[in-house]
Amino acid sequence: MAVATETPFHVLAVDDSLPDRKLIERLLKTSSFQVTTVDCGSKALEFLGIHGEDSSPPVSVHADQLEVAVNLIITDYCMPGMTGYDLLKKIKESTSLRDIPVVIMSSENIPSRINRCLEEGADEFFLKPVRLSDMSKLKPHILKSRCKEHYHQERNQQSDSNSNERSNPTNNSNSRKRKAEENEEVLPQKNRSRHS
Repeated sequence: MAVATETPFHVLAVDDSLPDRKLIERLLKTSSFQVTTVDCGSKALEFLGIHGEDSSPPVSVHADQLEVAVNLIITDYCMPGMTGYDLLKKIKESTSLRDIPVVIMSSENIPSRINRCLEEGADEFFLKPVRLSDMSKLKPHILKSRCKEHYHQERNQQSDSNSNERSNPTNNSNSRKRKAEENEEVLPQKNRSRHS
């Protein structure tokens, strides 16, 4: 049996109902996710580093949790104060958070609500009660998000290296020489004709 060395995906679960929060936490942990739970949208934003307008007391979070990036947010739709839809909008408006997948949950099957959330950027909409089978739908959204993140990092690194080459012309010519030498080593040698 292989030992998993990868850190588990971290999910932030937001629900004002304690029984629903405990259920989603148990389902996520059973599915090998690391879970942080909060009871309202403003505490979720505070945990994510965005401070809302209301002056709620600071959320108590362990120091080791702050170092872990959130890979997915799952939130109830109907909550007092900030709804799940409002939380979704704030996350998607944030340049640093907009790529985090957001899943909305609701006990009410209202098609206009579901469509509105999906149009605003929600990755999935679950009807409550959430089931263990729903958890398997989360990982593809996280993986897709990670691919986007790596793509953006590579593009930033390429643009940084391109600007460095332009600003330092001597390194640029040496770099081109090295690339040419590397390409010569990689190119297959031409076959000699068999005519003598």
